[in-house]
Amino acid sequence: MERLQERIIMVEKALQRFKEIMVVKEPNSIERDAAIQRFEFTFEAIWKTAKNFLYDFEGLDVGSPKGVIRACREVGVFNDEQAILALEMVNDRNLTVHTYNEELAIDIYSRLKDYVILLENWLDQLRKKAGGH
Repeated sequence: MERLQERIIMVEKALQRFKEIMVVKEPNSIERDAAIQRFEFTFEAIWKTAKNFLYDFEGLDVGSPKGVIRACREVGVFNDEQAILALEMVNDRNLTVHTYNEELAIDIYSRLKDYVILLENWLDQLRKKAGGH
């Protein structure tokens, strides 16, 4: 349980850094790429935190980001709509290694504001269900 609380704090910090770059109104390519990278590390931190939560609180041992999202839907962390968006987010996360492709980078960036909201909600739900703050 202590490990889960440590992970939640890491997600909070990562999400704060992600949100910090998302306030840039018209990002240049460097700022856009920085936002995408902050999305990457925030996503990595939260899905691993959710994996830890599922194991500790639900007794579920899930190994992949999509599996974790589906399990989060099953235990009420996500509703159907959020789970669909989260699965799309995983697809975008998997494509971020190709951000040298300008069109793809712009496309992914265009969805990051929606992902910030989803990630905030995901973290809030994990905190509530884990009995945190």
